[in-house]
Amino acid sequence: MTGLELVGEGRTADVYALDGDRVLRRYRDGKDVGTEAAVMAHVRAHGFPAPAVHHASGPDLVLDRLTGPTLLSALTTGDSTTHEAAAVLAGLHTTLHALPPAGHPHPVAPGDTVVHLDLHPDNVVLTDDGPVLIDWRNATDGPAGLDIAYSALILAQVAVDPAADLGPLADALVGPFLEAAGGAPLDHLEAATARRGRDPQMTTTELEQLATAAALVARRALELP
Repeated sequence: MTGLELVGEGRTADVYALDGDRVLRRYRDGKDVGTEAAVMAHVRAHGFPAPAVHHASGPDLVLDRLTGPTLLSALTTGDSTTHEAAAVLAGLHTTLHALPPAGHPHPVAPGDTVVHLDLHPDNVVLTDDGPVLIDWRNATDGPAGLDIAYSALILAQVAVDPAADLGPLADALVGPFLEAAGGAPLDHLEAATARRGRDPQMTTTELEQLATAAALVARRALELP
């Protein structure tokens, strides 16, 4: 966008600085952000650390500008250990899954809660006030175990990719995360794998490695004490 500083790029969106306090997140596919904004407002209203939404229209979200490294950055610089990072990820899951369902975009089933479905180290910003979870596009209502399995699967996909520089780091994180998160992710691993396979942002290589990643998650879960 002309005149705005590009401060972040993801698979689906670009992030621009509006000023010192706010950023504009614009989705390239033009899809409406209404559901995402509603879920973010819901979790914030219940005290969960997510960016405040100042405006939502079409593909655009105006959000708090967060200051601090991502958890992934802290891992790569050695400012966080894998066990510390696992505890942060698991803690966010636990806090999120204690919330009532948002009711977006579908009616909820008994036992459902808010699930983020993209909770991984690069979506956690370590601010002075604590970790904040970003990128809520996939968020919906569902079983907590699905969310935990999905996070483990994302880590495992990096771990099994021989071309990924972060592969060894992700591999070292899968087990500690599953141990810290608890629950019954194996009960939802098949559903998480199927859902991940339907993600249009997945590359051909990622799809080819998905079954191997799921097998790694299952193996690490069964190795836990």
